[in-house]
Amino acid sequence: MVGRASPVGKRLTASDPSDRLQPTPKTNSMDSAHLRLAVDAARAGAAELMSRRDHRVVSEKGPKDLVTDADLASQKAIRDMLVGAYPDYAFVGEEEGENDPPASVRAGDPDAPPCWVVDPLDGTVNFVHRLQSFAVSIGLYAAGKMRLGVIYDPTRDEMFTAIDGQGAHCNDQKMSASGCTAIEESLVACSFRAGVTADSPEVTRFVKVLEKCRSLRRLGSCALNMCYVADGRLDGYWATNVAAWDSAAGTVIARESGAILEGYGGEEFDDWNPKFCVSATPELQSLLTKQLRGT
Repeated sequence: MVGRASPVGKRLTASDPSDRLQPTPKTNSMDSAHLRLAVDAARAGAAELMSRRDHRVVSEKGPKDLVTDADLASQKAIRDMLVGAYPDYAFVGEEEGENDPPASVRAGDPDAPPCWVVDPLDGTVNFVHRLQSFAVSIGLYAAGKMRLGVIYDPTRDEMFTAIDGQGAHCNDQKMSASGCTAIEESLVACSFRAGVTADSPEVTRFVKVLEKCRSLRRLGSCALNMCYVADGRLDGYWATNVAAWDSAAGTVIARESGAILEGYGGEEFDDWNPKFCVSATPELQSLLTKQLRGT
């Protein structure tokens, strides 16, 4: 929650062979060096964002798809730190054409290198309009699974972290999902593409859930929505058109809080093609996905 003490971490400046994540199926936890590095990199990226917040240069990658000089500077700062420490790891980021993981990584090949998955600015439209609710997101994928997640909200100084099998934390305080089981008592958020029409499936889903839940939000940051489910601030969240870098870190954080994460039809979540619903409890997940499927 807002007002939590900020974590103090030791800065990692160089790679040590003993720190290297071994991408095997037995890798269920991460060495603290990876977490320290990701936290430091998230802060470095956020510093680039905040230094440009009042003097940003905005352009369009596509219709209603904005990018700023801050996105690019943040990704460079993050990439320099991550790749500098672990040059043999793969890197996927939203900007600069680094959008696709190596085929071996995507296939979950046990011999594939670990892969950093980075969104240097999740919530670009909020950032451009000087709203809060934007963040830096860094995930680490290995052996067919996201293993580590770090999401930093610089406007609230909230550092959300999780390591596979070790719980989820906000500023070093453990988080847990809300425990909500009744859809009529739930606060839910969603993400869908800009420019939808009134007869689009996204609007239909929105209305169906709105009719059932206590209230519904569209906050503009997939990463923070997943953190808020993990911390019990939201009870559920669904996304129809986000990219892997939007959800990568959040998947670890949400799961480690006890939240339920899966595709609309109850299928296993796909890290590289995320169309999903995440809920505080199995009961709420069942009720939400029923509305999303229209059954």
